Amino acid sequence: MNQKSKKLNAIVSEYGAFIALAALVIILSLISAEFRQPSNLLNLLRQASFNGLIAVGMTCVILSDGIDLSVGSTFALSAVVCAELLMAGFPAFASIIIALIVGTLLGAISGLLVTKGRLQPFIATLITMTAYRGLAMIITDGKPISRLAANISSESGAFLFKLIGKGNIASSFNPDLKIPIPAIILVLVFAIFYFILNRTCFGRRIYATGSNEKCATLVGVNTTRVRIMVYSISGFLAALAGLIMISRVDSAQPTLGDGYELDAIAAVALGGTSMSGGRGKIIGTVAGVLIIAVLNNGLNILEVTSYYQDVIKAIVILVAVLSDSKR
Repeated sequence: MNQKSKKLNAIVSEYGAFIALAALVIILSLISAEFRQPSNLLNLLRQASFNGLIAVGMTCVILSDGIDLSVGSTFALSAVVCAELLMAGFPAFASIIIALIVGTLLGAISGLLVTKGRLQPFIATLITMTAYRGLAMIITDGKPISRLAANISSESGAFLFKLIGKGNIASSFNPDLKIPIPAIILVLVFAIFYFILNRTCFGRRIYATGSNEKCATLVGVNTTRVRIMVYSISGFLAALAGLIMISRVDSAQPTLGDGYELDAIAAVALGGTSMSGGRGKIIGTVAGVLIIAVLNNGLNILEVTSYYQDVIKAIVILVAVLSDSKR
């Protein structure tokens, strides 16, 4: 009996997030016919892309025993920079690349505050979260920037800009079902970071840094470099998510990404990554992202107010963190 209990506990520990996801999808499908429509499920994948990209970067940061509260503000500031460049007449491709570089540098600044400044990750990224949001407000004067695609002079640039947020690829099984480009980008990013974390020296160094930084340093791991790189990765992916967002809505606002750090942390925690670092899998983050997306989508369909949604998300995070503590 004890052996069976151990096996059951091992299965729940390994696949608990996917079991919860399956249960949630089944329940919502039974409650709402609208939820189980193919068009809604594809739209759910598009919505999941924003949180998914940010959550991948957050996974790397948390695995290294850090946390990044600035991802929502990085999301906004990078998007605003891209929008301002487009409005100033810069080519779309150049604007996108510059915005991604800006996001990477913003993440690196957080990493430098943690490593060179010796600040706690929570404090360091709280500072950058506030500063980056303020910069986004200053650049835009607190006003939205609209009609971005209309201000792109070249047709190829306008096509590229629209593609990353609004593009679709027709399914070979059913031409009427169109797979969103943001969902494809998300799958590619998950695949890349699955390989990095499981098959590369850099991935092993991330785990080593989060598990025991002193021991990692003694065996030759440059933990300072690792931490700066994971925060840079987080900033890059937050910027990418921001670009997909402004492409989709054709406007940029300084308030974009507000609260996105909560969803990203929730997804990572739900996926089984330890909040104390050193343990977790990117595949678990996939399940966590989908749980948050299904939860948001289902609650919106059921017309649950945003106030209750925030409370539900907080409870989800609490359950995930308590489960991690128990493990």
